[in-house]
Amino acid sequence: MALVEINFDGIIGPSHNYAGLSVGNLASSNNASAPSYPKAAALQGIEKMRANLRLGLAQGFFMPLDRPNQKWLSGLSTDMQSSEPHIRAAAFSASAMWAANAATVSPAPDTADGKCHLSAANLLTMAHRSHEWTGTLAQLKLAFADDVHFAVHGPVPAPFGDEGAANFMRLCRTHGDAGIEIFVYGKSGGPFPARQHIEASKAIARAHRLDAAKTLFVQQSEVAIAAGAFHNDVVAVANEHVLFTHEQAFEHPEQTYADIKRLLPETEIIIVPADRVSLADAIQSYLFNAQLVTLPDGGMALILPSEAQDNARVWGWLSEMVAGNGPIRKLVPVDVRQSMANGGGPACLRLRVVADPATVDPRFIANEAKLDQIASVVAAYWPESIVPDQLSDASLMDQVRAARMALLTTCDLTALA
Repeated sequence: MALVEINFDGIIGPSHNYAGLSVGNLASSNNASAPSYPKAAALQGIEKMRANLRLGLAQGFFMPLDRPNQKWLSGLSTDMQSSEPHIRAAAFSASAMWAANAATVSPAPDTADGKCHLSAANLLTMAHRSHEWTGTLAQLKLAFADDVHFAVHGPVPAPFGDEGAANFMRLCRTHGDAGIEIFVYGKSGGPFPARQHIEASKAIARAHRLDAAKTLFVQQSEVAIAAGAFHNDVVAVANEHVLFTHEQAFEHPEQTYADIKRLLPETEIIIVPADRVSLADAIQSYLFNAQLVTLPDGGMALILPSEAQDNARVWGWLSEMVAGNGPIRKLVPVDVRQSMANGGGPACLRLRVVADPATVDPRFIANEAKLDQIASVVAAYWPESIVPDQLSDASLMDQVRAARMALLTTCDLTALA
């Protein structure tokens, strides 16, 4: 069985809007109440997937969730017309597009039973994300229904918050080899909440039947959280034997690096110094919220938002890095500005799953023809723009539901309706 890394991108849903719901996410807060452009956003995401395919990477996708979430509203004894604006916005949120928060994934080589384990994230810290897990779990169970190769778990119970793969890294020689799994948790973030609880991370490690000797629990830097790095993937990213990290990503960096080197001596750790790229520049540009990928020729590329190219300090450091003799040799800027304006870069939009693509439900695997079909549905059905004041508009709700159903029908996934 050939194991490869498959990136599953969340298709940006027709309810994409800027309601400023995510405390600690500076882009979300700064763009609150601005007009959003769902059609442009979804097409940008599709073009990112096309670019990955053309690099020779395996690519999958997930469907948008049903919005507004009437069941959640009903549980709160309200509905879209009578609910308060912040509850209405939470029910309408399209944040499930950030598939990095969908689940934590442990590939088969790391687990005691030789299966790839996926645990849906509870996302309970933020109200607008806390009701995603039911739709996410249904999708995971469908995409990874082959129980010979996969084990899909429900979320960790309250009160321990879990935000999925955005606070998780894996290091290994190659994707198909056994590796070390690194769970990054938070304790404090100054004015902002720490979203990943260590007890949630420990529970997932137990559920995934990981080797305790090859599992690390690492504290995220309190300074980074306070600066707006609400997830670890805003300040660090790993791929195979490479860790690419900001100097201020971890609370105890030297111990973290030593533990990693002890468990996987061939790890190459690339540290971006704070005196060259500040935390503020890292968070504004999202240079770490990039897809660090292994190309078919064996080299590594950093698929990063075009905002990184726009920041002279960031781009200058990156250009020096790729000009050297290190493992990262290629920079691939992509336009995901609609997602970025809500606080999600290229890495937020994807969930990494190491598996044989033949064991995944083929309806979730992308190719150029399928992306053409998806783009046609988006062009025909997605709203051009949304402002938060429209969220109680019954005609908008009808358009959003019809758009999602058209996509499910096109992709033969009406089981998720």
